[in-house]
Amino acid sequence: MERLLIQGGVPLRGEVQVSGSKNATLPLMAASLLAARECILRGAPQLRDVATMGRLLQHMGVRLESGPRGLRLDASALQRAEAPYELVKTMRASVLVLGPLLGRWGRARVSLPGGCAIGARPINLHLMGLEKMGASIRLEAGYVVARARRLRGARVCFDLPTVTGTENIMMAAALAKGTTVIENAAREPEVVDLARALRAMGARLRGEGSSVLEIQGVEELQGFDHEVIPDRIEAATFMVAAGITAGRVLIRGARAEHLDAVLQKLQEAGLRIAPGPEGLLVEGPGRPRAVDAATAPYPGFPTDVQAQLMALMCIARGSSVIAETVFENRFMHVPELQRMGADISVRGGVATVRGVKTLKAAQVMATDLRASASLVLAALAARGSSVLHRVYHLDRGYERMEEKLRALGAAIQRLT
Repeated sequence: MERLLIQGGVPLRGEVQVSGSKNATLPLMAASLLAARECILRGAPQLRDVATMGRLLQHMGVRLESGPRGLRLDASALQRAEAPYELVKTMRASVLVLGPLLGRWGRARVSLPGGCAIGARPINLHLMGLEKMGASIRLEAGYVVARARRLRGARVCFDLPTVTGTENIMMAAALAKGTTVIENAAREPEVVDLARALRAMGARLRGEGSSVLEIQGVEELQGFDHEVIPDRIEAATFMVAAGITAGRVLIRGARAEHLDAVLQKLQEAGLRIAPGPEGLLVEGPGRPRAVDAATAPYPGFPTDVQAQLMALMCIARGSSVIAETVFENRFMHVPELQRMGADISVRGGVATVRGVKTLKAAQVMATDLRASASLVLAALAARGSSVLHRVYHLDRGYERMEEKLRALGAAIQRLT
């Protein structure tokens, strides 16, 4: 099993290029199922989750070519509308094939998805929306089995904003008969990026980026040639890396308009951030200031950056309170940070972090994707050499992270 060896205490200096967004790439790959034409996805990152989605689509009969500049997907000869457990057990986003398969084929058999164990992420809102659109759905031995002669437009109101739920209904509605209105829709940049690609395919939709989406179904969709947006979570992670090491890093491709809540919080903590045409120039203070934060759906502070912010707060002046309101089990990185000398106490969904002057190197274990990033950040700031185990979690969402950090001067290497 691979692990990372990290020597802390080195301020990061230089430039780093943000990869394409994982959370935008996966629904865009699923959207290729809607068309009987080739789809070109430029800038797709080479990640474990992207490879898993690729294998799933190939299992269905999609022809896929992967290269350094992106993906080519052709679902014209689709053979089966099934997503087996063996291919989806490690990835939550696999449920995104449900809407496109129902929309184009009128049937789907999709295993209940897996992924990081950060809390309950039920797909009941997906199923509710598809049933409103006329699908008959039953659960059968761990699979969602769905059928519909042709989906029809409906009003779908989510109890809570759900990113994958919004994306699934958007894709299903693109080929439905009539108009679908999604209320309390997710507003994330990744949802907007999917809407741009669907429109390029010939879909009729409006309202992306707001809480109300309207999709008018069409008879068929074309392929797309689409450039995926930069990964805002990776950008935020490198921003924290500059801050936690008192470094100075130009993060190429980072878009300030996708990171308003993160920029505000990091600037409150003392990081100097200068947006420019090439990205964001981030300079860390000698020691950050403690700030409070609460996660929320976009445009609030993202739950996917909560662990990274907590790592920064571990060495801040003063005490901070971090509330996790999206997932109930997303503090699994806390015991590992405590092994490095962090002073953190947790009560329910609230963590109180009392900053210490320095962290100490330790052997730590990643428990999920973003927790692994927080441990890398803590190790970069710690005194001595740390070892991070279960690196496969990191590889699900960060492309060549140790190579990018090494180019910034970090003493980091992957051990087998």
